[in-house]
Amino acid sequence: MATFVLVPGGWHGAWSYEAVVPLLERAGHAVHALTLTGLRPDDDAATVATANLDTHAGDVLRLLDRAHITGATLVGHSYGGMVIAAAADRAGGRVSRLVHLDAYVPRDGESCWSSTTERYREAFAAGAASTGYAVRPPDGGDPRRRPHPLASFLQTIRLTGALARVPRREFVYCSGWEDRTPFAGLRTRLDADPEWQVHDLPTGHNAMREAPEAVAALLLGERTADTSPR
Repeated sequence: MATFVLVPGGWHGAWSYEAVVPLLERAGHAVHALTLTGLRPDDDAATVATANLDTHAGDVLRLLDRAHITGATLVGHSYGGMVIAAAADRAGGRVSRLVHLDAYVPRDGESCWSSTTERYREAFAAGAASTGYAVRPPDGGDPRRRPHPLASFLQTIRLTGALARVPRREFVYCSGWEDRTPFAGLRTRLDADPEWQVHDLPTGHNAMREAPEAVAALLLGERTADTSPR
C-alpha cells in the first residue's frame, strides 16, 4: 500500500483532488489531500500575509510527523511542485516518490516567481495590488479558490541536495494548453535528464479535474492511452 500526499496549486485547496482521491483509495492506498496554510476558509489576514514557501513545506512535514508516514509519494500541482520539493529535501528520507503534476521543479535558489513566465509574474503582481500580500484568483474558475499568499510565490527555495536522493522523480506535462503553459522549457530540460521520468497528458492545466481517471492511473503506475511516459 502506498501513501499519497496531494498538494494543490495556487489558490486551490484539497478539494481540487476530490475526483482523484476516491480512485486511489479504491485501489487500497492511503491518501491525504492538503489545504495549505493561508488557503483555508477560516484563515485570517495575518495568516495569509505571513504564509510563505517554508510555511507550506512545514504543512507537509507536519502531516508526515502526525500520521507517522514513511515512503510517501508527494504529488504537487503547479505551485505545489515548489512545496513538495522543499518538503522532500527536509523530510529525512521519508519520501520515496515525487510527482510534479504540471508543476514547477525548482533548483536551489529559484522561486515560483523566478521560474514562471513574464505573463504570470504580471498576473501575480496585478492580483496582489489591492492588498500587497494576497494574490486574488484569476477570473473564472472554481468559486472555492482563495487569495494566495504572495510571499509563497516570491520566496526562494533552499535545497541541500537531499532532494536528489528521492528514488523516483516524475514530471507530468499537460499539453492541452501549450499556448499559455510556463512548463514547456521545463519539460525539455527534464526529458533530457535520466534521473527523471516525463509523462504527457493531453489536458489543460487542471488535469486532476479534467481527467481524474488518467491522473489516478498514472499515479498508480498503470499505462493508459492518455499517458506517454518517456
